[in-house]
Amino acid sequence: MALAAVLALGLVSCSEEKKSVRAEDYRTIPLKYPNGKVIRVEQMINRDQVTTGMMFRDSLAPDRGMLFYHGREANRGYWMFQVKVPLDLVWLDMHKRVVQIVHKAPPCPGPSNTCPSYGGAFPAAYVLEVPAGSVAANGLKPGMQLDF
Repeated sequence: MALAAVLALGLVSCSEEKKSVRAEDYRTIPLKYPNGKVIRVEQMINRDQVTTGMMFRDSLAPDRGMLFYHGREANRGYWMFQVKVPLDLVWLDMHKRVVQIVHKAPPCPGPSNTCPSYGGAFPAAYVLEVPAGSVAANGLKPGMQLDF
């Protein structure tokens, strides 16, 4: 009897539809805004990913973003050197609460010494970059918590 139950369970699990990962979703996770909207974010974890970020990219889809992991809280300024599209930048503490927002940071082709630094007024463990206008469109404000 126990063997029959195990075999039946095995057949059920084999018949479940498996979801395939789309190429554009590789290395991404869902991030949920407080209003319930979910976007997919690329995880920028290692030093090269964090340093390069959106540099040299021609676009960022409206339902996409980049989430930079820093491991510990610190005051972190970001700049737009060699970024080609305007972005909203969101700094988050260890609890994933918004501590600072910069709306519509413009691209800066360089030279590097002409590019301003943004943010860094509050300790942050994460920084989220999304297409310009996304933060306002989703009503994001300091103190709100994101889910990822």
